[in-house]
Amino acid sequence: MSETVTASKSARAYAWLRDRIIGREYHAGHRLVLSTLADELRMSVVPVREAIRRLEAEGLVSFEHNVGARVAYLDEREYVYAMQTLGLVEGAATSLSAPLLAAADLDRALEVNDRMTAMLDDFDPHEFTLLNQRFHSVLYEPCPNPHILDLVHRGWGRLANLRDTTFAFVPGRAHHSVAEHVEILDLIRAGAEPLEIELAARNHRWRTMDAFLAARHPDSPSSTPSESEAS
Repeated sequence: MSETVTASKSARAYAWLRDRIIGREYHAGHRLVLSTLADELRMSVVPVREAIRRLEAEGLVSFEHNVGARVAYLDEREYVYAMQTLGLVEGAATSLSAPLLAAADLDRALEVNDRMTAMLDDFDPHEFTLLNQRFHSVLYEPCPNPHILDLVHRGWGRLANLRDTTFAFVPGRAHHSVAEHVEILDLIRAGAEPLEIELAARNHRWRTMDAFLAARHPDSPSSTPSESEAS
């Protein structure tokens, strides 16, 4: 089998597996058996193994001794690290994208946010999360720096197994989230300074993290970065 064919099959296996992890068809802890997956994909185990290694590098898969590959769990500490990092890189990506966004792009993002607002009274955390990512992707995908954009994609990937849980655990955060979306759009439309846009996008991400941690530990004083900046 040529290297080109193997790479093509590996890419197909990667996309197939990632879609099932992101879509929660494969939940945290789900075993990824090479032979079973290879049979289902009608390919050898070699490209499947390469795909799983790529997913491991993104934090979506973990290996356990005597068990093998599993869909990774994301503990609270990893969640905080992932959210802090995503806030930084997504804020930068949104700021760099801002001059490249046309009025039609901002209208498209606002339409998604309106759909999110409409579902607040009949809340579906999973659907809300999907729309939330769609909203933000409009704002960060035009980022001209491919390295920063890659880090944003990796950050969203790492959070795939816990993002639904965030809004399910703190549904009240959803109301603040859609309002902050409008604030970010208004800054971009007004041609605000890049740093102002970056901080708005960063703190938006970190406030979601703050809300999650406050709900998990209601008696513990928070010392997260977004609060210190706001003080």
